[in-house]
Amino acid sequence: MESEKDLIVDVSTNEVRIALMENHRLIELNKESGGEHHITVGDAYLGKVKKVMPALNAAFVDIGDEKEAFIHYLDLGLYFGAFDEFVRKTNTNTNASDLYRSIKLGPILEKEGRIEGVLTPGQMILVQIVKEPISTKGSRLTAEISLAGRNIVLLPFAQKVSISQKISSKEEKRRLETLVSSILPANYGAIIRTAAEGKNAAILVAEVKSLIAKWEDSWGKLSKSKAVQPLFSEYSKTTTILRDLLNDSFSNIYVNDEREYEEIRRYISIISPEQEKIVKLYDGKEPIFDHFEVTRQIKSSFGKVVPIKQGAYLVIETTEALNVVDVNSGIRAKTKDQEDNSFEVNKYAAEELARQFRLRDMGGIIIIDFIDMDSQEHRNELYKYMVELMQTDRAKHNVLPLTKFGLMQITRQRVRPVTEINTTEQCPVCHGTGKIASSLLIDEQIERKLAFYVTEKGLKTLTLKVSPILGAYLTRGLFSSFIGKWKKKYKCKINLIEVTDFSVLQNEFYDVKGDLLD
Repeated sequence: MESEKDLIVDVSTNEVRIALMENHRLIELNKESGGEHHITVGDAYLGKVKKVMPALNAAFVDIGDEKEAFIHYLDLGLYFGAFDEFVRKTNTNTNASDLYRSIKLGPILEKEGRIEGVLTPGQMILVQIVKEPISTKGSRLTAEISLAGRNIVLLPFAQKVSISQKISSKEEKRRLETLVSSILPANYGAIIRTAAEGKNAAILVAEVKSLIAKWEDSWGKLSKSKAVQPLFSEYSKTTTILRDLLNDSFSNIYVNDEREYEEIRRYISIISPEQEKIVKLYDGKEPIFDHFEVTRQIKSSFGKVVPIKQGAYLVIETTEALNVVDVNSGIRAKTKDQEDNSFEVNKYAAEELARQFRLRDMGGIIIIDFIDMDSQEHRNELYKYMVELMQTDRAKHNVLPLTKFGLMQITRQRVRPVTEINTTEQCPVCHGTGKIASSLLIDEQIERKLAFYVTEKGLKTLTLKVSPILGAYLTRGLFSSFIGKWKKKYKCKINLIEVTDFSVLQNEFYDVKGDLLD
């Protein structure tokens, strides 16, 4: 049976949160901060070489971040010379388009070459982020620029057209290669992705044109100023996820913001027109993450202790170098046979772990201490099961069989810091002191705030957001609820919204525009 995949997009003033649900279970959680520019994989910069390190055969590059980024000689790419010439010769007096097409691609960079022979401090170079800054380390860079689309990855200053190995039909490979080669201008190469299989010429032509336009639009910045600056960035997180994940099994995309809704619809109409109808605008009163049970799942999934089925649980510890997971059977003792019991709990743990890796975006080395099993057959089965579960994971990974101590080692590609969400809360009333004023007075505190906004500020329509527990308290009694009394007393309109994410006595007032009132 095909699994049901839903994408829930929560747009607020500060950030966009994107939850990927599979059969109503949270599988991935992504955040995109609004406002200031955040370094993301795929962003391209004009950077300045700060230090050349011959011992490492690498260099540190200033891209405008507080931590210097790192590039190794092997990441300079085959045609670094062409990019370098383009950066040096581009200015306001030259026609960038003519210059780009006139640059000769050869000779290619030697595999055994040295960084000091290519880069010098102060040199301006075109770079792209392949790994975001993690802990004390800066970003990891490549100078081989690429622009990823749904069906095609465009490669400036390249001449080869490569095709995904997953496309098996030789005729289809030949058709795609001929088609893409015929539409690429001089000095462009491409990688044809698996998603391109069976796509008609019009879709591929439109995508190549939009990718070339994105690359060529960045030339204006380059010709105006040779200062350290961002040139272009990846699409928004939402469209990036859609680009990589959108397939026939996607059921619904729910968005709570009209502008984002239109942008997603427009993007899908380009990459997969027949699926435009799956995008739906959510306009319910309840927050979108509460409505689709995302908030509840975040709370239960991101703690140090993660419950599995029937009393078993995982303990997850993350350090800078590696992640350690301990599997515990807890109070569970379903079968009399200890070996079968251990094997069953370990299988449940493997299922939850495959989800946790994607959810937290855990990277680097992961060591799992499964419950000891004596049977070699069970050990082999658990290893095969883990490999099978990890097949849907988009990050590059490697799973090793269990050691004689019952430990399993997994390496998983790390391109950004592990997602950590603090699921514990400081008491909102005592602020960690352990002493609180009587909770009976909470209605008085809220009424004082209400009276201030209505009488002093002249606001007649307010939204009050509270936790479900406080909401039940304020609305109890059909004719004698606090909300009802306040509406009559202050002659105002109060729209009450319950937010699962709020702590017990947390409450916030908002005006008509939806802005938080202090």
